[in-house]
Parts: sequence; structure tokens; C-alpha cells
Amino acid sequence: MTEPTHRNEPRKRGFLRRHSPLFLLTIGILAGIVFWGGFNTAMEMTNKMAFCVSCHEMEQKVYHEYKESVHYRNPSGVQATCADCHVPREWVHKVVRKIQATNELYHKVMGTIDTPEKFEAKRWELANRVWDKMRATDSRECRNCHAFDAMELSEQDRSARKKHAAAPEKDQTCIDCHKGIAHEYPNKPEGVEEAADGDAS
Repeated sequence: MTEPTHRNEPRKRGFLRRHSPLFLLTIGILAGIVFWGGFNTAMEMTNKMAFCVSCHEMEQKVYHEYKESVHYRNPSGVQATCADCHVPREWVHKVVRKIQATNELYHKVMGTIDTPEKFEAKRWELANRVWDKMRATDSRECRNCHAFDAMELSEQDRSARKKHAAAPEKDQTCIDCHKGIAHEYPNKPEGVEEAADGDAS
């Protein structure tokens, strides 16, 4: 006896073939909106100060220093948060910085700076790494709030007026003079040479 044939039965079509291109496009757009919204929400959450100080390494030391700085409390009431100084505003640069931050998660897990002693031992290296990045970007994040061409030099004291007027000609950027503005200036390890402008060589 021969097996019955199923030639006359309709073939089952896959999901993509069962729906119109317009329906699939709509689903794709909605999925993209949900993904994009979730991605941006997560990225903005990591820019909040509460997230930045959620690990005890930051909360115990640098956060308390920041709270004593002019960036936290000042006569104008304008507050610069962690992300304002450490995370670029431009989207591409911001994503690159977030990817680089995964390295910090690795060191968090490994306990690289999980005690005050370990933190202080690496503080000079960590600070110089941040200063080098700021110098490489011409203090890009500082310039979100501060700009030479917007300064009213006549309202500044004589020393600041002189230095700010000369800085562009000397190819200086904010961080060349304003290290330690939000966090304590780290102790320089013995044997480390410094350049004429005070930067680590």
C-alpha cells in the first residue's frame, strides 16, 4: 500500500510570508522605538549622580571632596554634576565614553581600588588619566559652561584676567591650570617628574 500524498494540502508559510510588508515595517519601527527608548533611558540613568556614587569607592572619597567644591555649591546655584565634567554631551563621544567605562566595572569587580589605601595608591595615575583625556579634547566638557570668548575679563581679578587673556595664545586649556578644582589634588609619588606647567611628564 502506498503512502497518501499531501500535494493538495496548502503549505504552511513562515511568519514573514504570512504578513504584509507594511505590517512588518510597522512592527520593526515599534521595536526600534522601544529599543532606542530603553537604550537612551539606561544611558541617562548612568549619568545621574546617584549612579556615579553608588559604589563605595566614589561615595567615600571623591564625592565628599566634590561636595566641598564650587561645582557643587556656589552663589549662583548652578551645579555641575559628575556627568557634566566626565561624560561628553555629543552622542558619539558619549557612547564611546560609556564603552570605555566598562573597564571601570572590571576594576570594580577585581577590587583594584576597593579600600582607601588602594585608592590613594592609584590616585595620581587615575587623576593624570583624566587630565590627559581633558587636555586631548581641549577641556571639551569644561567648555559646555565656560568659554574664553564669553568671559568678561574686566570683572575678574588681575591674576585671573592676565592668565585667561594669555591662555589661548599659549595653547592652554582649562585643565592646564584648574587641576583639583572639584577633587583634591593627588600626592605626587616619589620619583615622578613634573613638566613646567605642573603636569606629570
